[in-house]
Amino acid sequence: MRQEKTGVLLVNLGTPQAPTPAAVKRYLRQFLSDRRVVDAPWLIWWCILRGIVLPLRAPRVAKLYQSVWREGGSPLMVYSRSQQQKLQARLPDMPVALGMSYGAPSIQSAVDELLDQGVGHIVVLSLYPQYSCSTVAAVWDELARVLAKTRSVPGVTFIRDYATDPDYIQALAATARRAFTQHGEPDLLLLSYHGIPQRYADEGDDYPQRCRDTTRELVSALGLAPENVMMSFQSRFGKEPWLTPYTDETVKMLGEQGVKHIQVMCPGFACDCLETLEEIAVQNREIFRHAGGGKYEYIPALNDEDEHIAMMARLVARYR
Repeated sequence: MRQEKTGVLLVNLGTPQAPTPAAVKRYLRQFLSDRRVVDAPWLIWWCILRGIVLPLRAPRVAKLYQSVWREGGSPLMVYSRSQQQKLQARLPDMPVALGMSYGAPSIQSAVDELLDQGVGHIVVLSLYPQYSCSTVAAVWDELARVLAKTRSVPGVTFIRDYATDPDYIQALAATARRAFTQHGEPDLLLLSYHGIPQRYADEGDDYPQRCRDTTRELVSALGLAPENVMMSFQSRFGKEPWLTPYTDETVKMLGEQGVKHIQVMCPGFACDCLETLEEIAVQNREIFRHAGGGKYEYIPALNDEDEHIAMMARLVARYR
């Protein structure tokens, strides 16, 4: 049995510090410089990133952030802080620190916070339910860089993912049922996951399978007929092929087919962010309606709902 004090490191992607072009540019520079995210030849990508992508993308993305920004910051930051605080309340004897892969608070600062509290064993919970090399593996890389500078390395338990964890599936199902009660059961439930380049999957990333695993378990928990559920991938970037079918093309197709009522859920997002609140809830709704579709609702992420926090607590407590 471990004698060390155990702490929890919650990690999410990160967010700009402000909804301004300058802050977004700083954030995107760090994010898009990670070789786990973009693995193009470095010198070529360096020139494209700084000469084209950042100058053009930062002002546009800043405007989108302004549309969802809250008093406490971006939605991702607001919900992540709440998740940390609520999980800490459930685990009073296990310090819980929050770190972001990009931006602040950094993984470095979170690890320092835990070590300063005498933690000798860290349970790392990356808030990506389905493993991908571009997300979970990036957390592993950064944690290794942080600990490489530490003389006394703590014990580490790294939770790879929780795509089929029963408590996670039940939390998703409860959220979907609430939406069905509020808006009526849709003709089709679309499960939209963040995409990755198809090449990453071809090279061994099992992310698509983990998304299919979540979809299978959620459909079973909800008791839905297979023909009433679809799965798609959103937020593609660049010109190379990404995982298909694409969400925007899928909702356009459904609208053109005259589907009267769809609801869209994003099981891969532990909390709402720009990609859900603007891309899915606004942009894709407009695509669907413009194509001739009927009712469209976005089902919120698990965020800081009690079922979600309870799931996190049970998950990390297995490794204390």
